[in-house]
Amino acid sequence: MKFGIYTKLLFIFVVLAATVYPQNISDALRLGYSGIGSSARALGMGNSYIGLSDDASAGFFNPAGFGLLKKMEFSGGLDYSNFSNDATLNSNGSAIGQSSNNTASSTALDRVSFALPFPTVQGSLVFGLSYQNTKDFNGALSFNGYNKNSSFIQNLPSDLLFEVGLNSAIYNAQGKITGYTPTIINGNLNQSGSILNSGGINNWTLSGAVEIYKNLFVGLNLNIISGTYESNSDYYEDNVNNLYQGLADTSDPNTLNFKTFYLNRLTHWDISGWDAKFGILYQLNRFSRFGLTVQFPKTYTIKESFTVNGYGQFQNYTYPLNSSDFSDNVQYDIVTPFEIGAGFSFNIMGLILSAQGTLIDYSQLKYENPDGIAAVDIADLNKTIKNDLTAVVNYNIGAEYTIPEVGLRVRAGFFVQPSAYKSDPTSFDKKYITAGIGFLAEEAIGLDLAFAHGWYSDIGDNYGSNVSRTTQDINENHFILTATYRF
Repeated sequence: MKFGIYTKLLFIFVVLAATVYPQNISDALRLGYSGIGSSARALGMGNSYIGLSDDASAGFFNPAGFGLLKKMEFSGGLDYSNFSNDATLNSNGSAIGQSSNNTASSTALDRVSFALPFPTVQGSLVFGLSYQNTKDFNGALSFNGYNKNSSFIQNLPSDLLFEVGLNSAIYNAQGKITGYTPTIINGNLNQSGSILNSGGINNWTLSGAVEIYKNLFVGLNLNIISGTYESNSDYYEDNVNNLYQGLADTSDPNTLNFKTFYLNRLTHWDISGWDAKFGILYQLNRFSRFGLTVQFPKTYTIKESFTVNGYGQFQNYTYPLNSSDFSDNVQYDIVTPFEIGAGFSFNIMGLILSAQGTLIDYSQLKYENPDGIAAVDIADLNKTIKNDLTAVVNYNIGAEYTIPEVGLRVRAGFFVQPSAYKSDPTSFDKKYITAGIGFLAEEAIGLDLAFAHGWYSDIGDNYGSNVSRTTQDINENHFILTATYRF
């Protein structure tokens, strides 16, 4: 039996939200939140780079910075990321399980960039070509606790419950199903589960910059986007205290003594898209620069395949879900908002100080062009986004000092990416402290290493609101190694 669009949406957007809040919003924010970049020098300075951007990483931060390059430059690097969390299951505001620790890590080629200055009579003209890994979706979560108050089973469609033996059907005189009895399950079950996420976003970037007036540079990026996202989630509800010993389906003796309900959801995204970014950089004097960027909305096309498996287990029999009832392919676009950034850097006696801010109005995130999902449901999702999300300002500060005797550069920084939700406390803001070192030999060969440590809180509702909620304290560690050759 093929289920209708409402049931499909239930499983696409609600069942087992992997991170904050309902799955519909977290899907959009997964693509809408800013990444941490792909330059060791920039990360070491807290990614405060809009007002600096004097190397090939300008393709990520401020394309106008390409105009400062006087030599051809080739650079590339590796990124190692580690994600860990301490998660606790809560119900009605109280912890109902022990804290569990989860980790996930990845190593990837994070950037390859080439910059080519063209000879000019005056000013500069520079083109750049880059590959950048701009987002990392790796993550893990597990939880376990006894919930006396409610059950996930109570929130599932009646026809699904009947398929796994957890309620009874009501038939008319012709033997057709006209409805279903309520399930006998109403709480007092042990709830446990795990979620494993992976994937990332890649940008293929063509950049150009020109000096249109003395010390005034403008630049433009054109990005082609590719990527994947995969999520594998398991959910269990176990009758550990044997409270449901009667028939779950009063007409079926095989449903005696309910033991376990299990649900598995596999989700795969193929991601494609494009975007553009405009930048200005002005060299105020020998010691200071000012930068401005406009990131135009990114359009991500998501081709999603999803499969739902599961079963209801009883004393002497197990009823499996018919996977084909819930396996499908859908497609839709996610469009991110404008991002407007401004930064300033100051250099005196080998010390560079930089600061920047970026305005992002997350309420302008939206879904478009649904295929396989009703337009009215997409309209409802966009309305929820506008009601729940708000505008924020990301801010970054950084410093770099060059030790002249050895040519060693030491760096430190700090940046914050506030939560997009209107009512979130500051504990939900993503905060990062950074450090780095670098060495440039004869203005030709450079090697840079950076470390960033991030921390923030998060919540996810398995169903309802605050009736089976996973709270998380999350830590991230990132190491980036970048090598540069100028010739």
